[in-house]
Amino acid sequence: MGVKQPFERVVVEHGATVLRVCRSVLGPVDADDAWSETFLSALRAYPDLPADANVEAWLVTIARRRSIDVVRRATRQAVPVAELPERTAPADGRDLDLWAALAALPDKQRRSVTYHHLGGLPYDEVASLLGGTSAAARRAAADGVATLRRTYPRFAEEEEQ
Repeated sequence: MGVKQPFERVVVEHGATVLRVCRSVLGPVDADDAWSETFLSALRAYPDLPADANVEAWLVTIARRRSIDVVRRATRQAVPVAELPERTAPADGRDLDLWAALAALPDKQRRSVTYHHLGGLPYDEVASLLGGTSAAARRAAADGVATLRRTYPRFAEEEEQ
């Protein structure tokens, strides 16, 4: 059995992957809360995690669940506003059109693209998260990427040229 690394190292090593998973489910606005909740949950459970466990897959699973919890909380709470805000381009370089295109994908395609392409998980692990076979996860991701190429404005412009 191997020795587990300190939890601080786990956060440094896998923080970006967890944030990408949270952003893919929630978009850029609520992802930070889910990221924090992921690592709080992971911190509590880390002492009981076997030393030979796949930490990245474990964290991606927690991130997905925490992100879903954020979505559920948001649907239960009304947020009154006096006026609807104007949609503006983000100043921090985030591409909201990409997040919108990703969110428009069917659930299995969106999650397959997220876990494999953004989360870096192999298709076997994606299949275990989604339920199904590795081939089905690969197909869902390929279909999702093909749809993004057709619908995401930056890809659509490149195709026309």
